Amino acid sequence: MPKMKTHSGLKKRVKRTGSGKLKRGHAYTSHLSHNKSHKQKKHLAKATLISKSDYKRIKTRLPK
Repeated sequence: MPKMKTHSGLKKRVKRTGSGKLKRGHAYTSHLSHNKSHKQKKHLAKATLISKSDYKRIKTRLPK
């Protein structure tokens, strides 16, 4: 059986933390920021962890 390949699009968008969880950036940050409040932009700038339901889907695409 050959090795599984990592999904190239996903490896650019997700980082693994020290404890093995997956970290991602937020959507809605690239443009139209003048309509968003300072609080909203500040919270969108921080990374967040992938939810449990998404993690089940994603773990097959990141074999390592």
